Amino acid sequence: MESQDIKNAISGILVVDKPVGMTSHDVVEVIRKGTGIRRAGHTGTLDPRASGVLVILIGPAVRLSEFVSASDKRYQAILRLGSTTDTYDADGRFTRQASAPVNITEEQFEKVLKGFIGEIEQVPPPYSAVKVQGRKAYEMARQGEEVDLEPRKITVYHLEVLEWAPPEVVIDVHCSSGTYVRSLANDLGAALGCGAYLVGLRRTKSGRFSLRDAVPLRKLQEAFAAGNWYQYLIPAAEALADWPAVELNPDEVEEVKHGHRVKAAPDSKPGLVRGVSMAGELIAIMDLATGEDGSLEWQPKKVFFS
Repeated sequence: MESQDIKNAISGILVVDKPVGMTSHDVVEVIRKGTGIRRAGHTGTLDPRASGVLVILIGPAVRLSEFVSASDKRYQAILRLGSTTDTYDADGRFTRQASAPVNITEEQFEKVLKGFIGEIEQVPPPYSAVKVQGRKAYEMARQGEEVDLEPRKITVYHLEVLEWAPPEVVIDVHCSSGTYVRSLANDLGAALGCGAYLVGLRRTKSGRFSLRDAVPLRKLQEAFAAGNWYQYLIPAAEALADWPAVELNPDEVEEVKHGHRVKAAPDSKPGLVRGVSMAGELIAIMDLATGEDGSLEWQPKKVFFS
């Protein structure tokens, strides 16, 4: 078994293909137990009914959570037309049931679907973890209380029909973080006039990580038992690989580790960047600032090694 010192130094990402039936927190617990590292967390809840990409940050990399969680997501969603439920998915009670076959063409469906592309306002489902005055909405809904949730702005980048087999339709959804695909299904059904709810969901991408990067949880558990799970650990810097990077020399690494600013090139652009060592190790998230003498400097915003 590794020494605790080695474990404390481990930092990185495990991209898991979550199976249906487990909560995101269940998966985190499996990883904590398998790695022996308590410091771990996911970057965006995936409902128990949903499967697919779940990004888990381990060790000091958990401090990347706020940046990685904000990444856009991609899903394959299966909708059933003609009925609605109080949870907007197959777990709920029917609030409307189809009395006749759905009389909607694929062309009609696609026309309404396109109306949901762009920046839109979306009300989260009443059975969700959104908090209302400190209480979770789903707890209030289960107790029969009226749940009045505020609409929030989300962005839907792309929607496409992958399979048309009414009353079921499979769609590809590329959206901003914070989007509820269940709400999208319900709103789509309302716009069509026939009702709809979500019967299946698979996250195919979270930020820059896709199913190609994901390891089935069962395979990861086998690797924990065999002691070779490190092969699946992705360096923390990879999570923000599409961010600009500033290479720090050894002296600058020491300065940044202690929260001190370092000089920036005169042509540096404003915005957050990755500060990386010459070995490619993520040292800090930095932002451009102006020094006392008017020169540009990189100000560490979040340091990952001390």
